Amino acid sequence: MTRSALAVLLAIVLVVAPSGPSAQVARSWDATFRAIPDAGNIGDYMRRMSARPHHLGSAYDKDNAEWILAKFKEWGWDARIETYQVLFPTPKERLVEMVEPSLFRAALREPPVAVDPTSGQESEQLPTYNAYSIDGDVTAPLVYVNYGRPVDYEELERRGVSVKGAIVIARYGASWRGIKPKVAAEHGAVGCLIYSDPADDGYAVDEVFPNGPMRNKDGVQRGSVMDMPSYPGDPLTPGVGATPEAKRLDIRNAPTLTAIPVLPISYGDAQPLMAAIGGRAAPAAWRGGLPITYRIGPGPARVHLKVAFNWNMTPVYNVVARLQGSTYPDEWVVRGNHHDAWVNGAQDPVSGMSAELEEARAMGELVKQGWRPRRTIVYIAWDGEEQGLLGSTEWVEHHDEELRYKAGVYINTDGNGRGFLNAGGSHSLEHFINGVARDIEDPDTKMSVWKRKQARAIANGTAEQRSEARTRADLRIDALGSGSDYSPFLQHNGVPTLNLSFGGMDDDGIYHSIYDDFYHFSKFADSDFRYGRALAQTVGTAVIRLADADLWPFEFTNVADTVQTYVKEVQALLKQRQDEVRERNRQIEDGVLAAIADPRRPVQAPKAEAPVPALNFAPLENAANTLTRAAERYKKAADAARPRLGANAGIVATVNARLIQSERQFVEPAGLPKRPWYRHLLYAPGYYTGYSVKTLPGVREAIEQKSYAEAETEIVRAARALDREASLLDQVSAELERVR
Repeated sequence: MTRSALAVLLAIVLVVAPSGPSAQVARSWDATFRAIPDAGNIGDYMRRMSARPHHLGSAYDKDNAEWILAKFKEWGWDARIETYQVLFPTPKERLVEMVEPSLFRAALREPPVAVDPTSGQESEQLPTYNAYSIDGDVTAPLVYVNYGRPVDYEELERRGVSVKGAIVIARYGASWRGIKPKVAAEHGAVGCLIYSDPADDGYAVDEVFPNGPMRNKDGVQRGSVMDMPSYPGDPLTPGVGATPEAKRLDIRNAPTLTAIPVLPISYGDAQPLMAAIGGRAAPAAWRGGLPITYRIGPGPARVHLKVAFNWNMTPVYNVVARLQGSTYPDEWVVRGNHHDAWVNGAQDPVSGMSAELEEARAMGELVKQGWRPRRTIVYIAWDGEEQGLLGSTEWVEHHDEELRYKAGVYINTDGNGRGFLNAGGSHSLEHFINGVARDIEDPDTKMSVWKRKQARAIANGTAEQRSEARTRADLRIDALGSGSDYSPFLQHNGVPTLNLSFGGMDDDGIYHSIYDDFYHFSKFADSDFRYGRALAQTVGTAVIRLADADLWPFEFTNVADTVQTYVKEVQALLKQRQDEVRERNRQIEDGVLAAIADPRRPVQAPKAEAPVPALNFAPLENAANTLTRAAERYKKAADAARPRLGANAGIVATVNARLIQSERQFVEPAGLPKRPWYRHLLYAPGYYTGYSVKTLPGVREAIEQKSYAEAETEIVRAARALDREASLLDQVSAELERVR
């Protein structure tokens, strides 16, 4: 017997959960599946899809969609393209020039690199710009604002520096790019430049491209700056699919466009501007890797920023493919990755899209061998993700009602690399994905990817994390904020969601630049596509197990455990805020702030802040405890019922229909304060962080923004959501307890 045959046999024999006849059959099929994906095919798909720039609206974007469609059909899938019309601005004029104290004009261009064959496709490349910036023509003093977060403006205020009437220059990182112009405008700035500092993704990290993987002095990060924390998708059709009959906002009333003009620049273009800024030296934490003295300003550097756009309507091409379920055709497992890129996009997104295609090919092979999924499997290649999750958001909004009753799980990928399994998502799937990870071999170490991830947590974690990694049955998965196509599924529609990738062993300094291409990826990333194969094995295994399980394999004790940690965190946040205000007010009373102020620029001592009130967390604590009891009851009932589910088809159908609604108990139709599109009360992108998650977002952000009356309201709303979940679990448990 060969080693590979033995591995397949062991994978079939050694599985212990879930139990039951159909579970055993499913495991034999997923073990067969894992032997099929081929790394060479993944490399071939990447070479083809990244051969030319394929941004939204480009000829090669449509060509790729049609090629993907043909591949799905070749492999036996029922596939079609679904199209939407969305607003997508492209630049017609860009100018950044320093007019005082000396003259300098930014190049605003990424030059080709001789050894990189696709970097010279200039006629097809989108210029360097930020999509959904408004048109603008402003000249103003320049102020350096570090990463451009609210906390950075608080530091400026303490130092007596205002950005009102100024153009700010912020470095990429620490918050999503769209937050930087948003916060700048709220503080009165008239324009915003965003540059890539070499300390973050340039020569301070590693050698720069083409000698190494990091961003060179001319590299620029393109990207959207729409206000996605308010809502993603087409700015003109919030909440509804961008179909021909959809009612659209006037562009002047689209709230997710920026309030001020914005452009991204390279650190080569940024250095002369930064060097000309005067005023006080920047705090130590604000100093990057440029060979200059970092100063705040304002001035004497004075900059002219001008941008103008073609405000076009552009088609989105989503490729949607199906394998019909044999037993539960109206229960769906949905899996997606986007196919559009800012330029050639080998890493983002083609490394993930290539794995998805190889999964689809392998499942087609299983069908030829006699496999039929019990649930319907839907594979989607999204378009328009880079501009603001356009394709996925419009599809979810368009199919919102159908998805509420059919979509059981959504699995997302968005690029891939080498190293460790990264997993985030709904905590009802935490136990499930841990089980999958235990059965996937890591290409480098030959241990399971679960074991390698555990070893990393033990080696690099805090004392608490190390202890937990050794003793907790499941490794924790991350909560999801935003930044990829999972957001409309989880946070708008309430579909249990996973976001998966490998990474951590390769540096990435070419994000959203012309150098993210096949040459760079095959030289500096997953050069032999072994981790692309591992991703296909991981996601495909998860899809097959979800599709063929008797019961949806959700585990709610993990949810309850996680919610308990979130409750403790918001309580600690309030206490921290109370302590900070007390200490700050004490310092004001003692005259400490006045004593340390710059005597050359005396400022009036700030007023004392009102004490932070106590909040009644009892409803949240009680609801979390109720959920814990309900989750434990469900686990006991499900474990006892699984061996006898085959003789109780009616109960199984009833339970599965209710389990599809489990994540949706956390969804509130009215949505979050100030942003009703986001309806999930456990997970949301931060209003001032963008991609990064805020858990119990209504409560947490109300405390952070000092809206304490709102925090009280949000505590009650979150508690009701937890109670709804507990009630549903009790109903399901009662059904399962009838199984004999």
